[in-house]
Amino acid sequence: MTNLISFPLLPVTLLTGFLGSGKTTLINYLLKYNHNEKIIIIENEFGPVNIDSNVLNVSPKIQIVEMTNGCICCTVQGELTEALHKLHAKRLTGELQVDRLIIETTGLADPAPIIQTFFIDDLIRETIQLDGIITLVDANHILKHLNEHRVALSQIGFADRIILTKTDCISNQQKAEVINRIHKINHKGIIFEAIKGQILKSQWLDIHAFDLSDELTINKGFFVINPTKKLEANFQPLPIQKQVTSWDDNICSYLFEAGELDLKKIGTFMESLVEQYGNDMLRYKGVLAIKGNEQRLIVQGVHKVVGFDYGSPWQHLSERISRLVIISRTLPFNDLNKAFLKTISD
Repeated sequence: MTNLISFPLLPVTLLTGFLGSGKTTLINYLLKYNHNEKIIIIENEFGPVNIDSNVLNVSPKIQIVEMTNGCICCTVQGELTEALHKLHAKRLTGELQVDRLIIETTGLADPAPIIQTFFIDDLIRETIQLDGIITLVDANHILKHLNEHRVALSQIGFADRIILTKTDCISNQQKAEVINRIHKINHKGIIFEAIKGQILKSQWLDIHAFDLSDELTINKGFFVINPTKKLEANFQPLPIQKQVTSWDDNICSYLFEAGELDLKKIGTFMESLVEQYGNDMLRYKGVLAIKGNEQRLIVQGVHKVVGFDYGSPWQHLSERISRLVIISRTLPFNDLNKAFLKTISD
């Protein structure tokens, strides 16, 4: 590829969440207390008139790229790609100096086509690093949104970090139900509870969620942000409660576990899985123990875009447990789990 000088990859955060979840409030809090970075925000509003640009507090170091001709997920293959190409051209000429990019989607956007842009376009893939997907959730209304708007499911399913807002408007029992439902959809995403966008940027920026790392987190709780204590994040265990209502969610988390696997067999399994069900698999990650190999095999993918790499060596024999987490629309889990277990090395 030509014209790719040695710039560091530009980190980009995708900020999503249903209408009214507090995305603009979060960005305003970031901008108010951000003094060290030059940030570009690409934001759009569903409809012909852009509203958010009137309420964002913009400093001279912040550039707003407004997209007012429709929902970003509908124009992603055209306008967003073009905007990112232009951004790179301005970086090349020195016209633009920028430290990070934040894309704020409309509340009605499915993140899927936006995410795929960062993998299918050569120039974007070589110059921009997708850092993470952050989803804001309005705790006061999310149960209604999930029942009536399927895109809210997708937004939570893709998330690496989930920021729960407006918890001060509901009871502890209601909050527990919200957290449990979110966890069922995505038990890999880390949940933070924050009021009025008050959360340290280190808790949702530079999280390196798309690196092929050895870490595979199965969420076991959530973090409560205390603004009076320098935004200290206190961990609380997951408030497991008996499900009293029927959740008709077609996106949930699946966990596959086994011991040491045969490399050829797991390769065949993954190839078949992605080919057959990849369109339904929002996010997936595995840390696998391969017979005869001291290193962890890392698998990470979005839909049918998947990457494999070897990570650090296993330290102890007892650690050699293969785990694969898939956040997906409904899968035939029992059949797939039987097939997964057949990849265990003889």
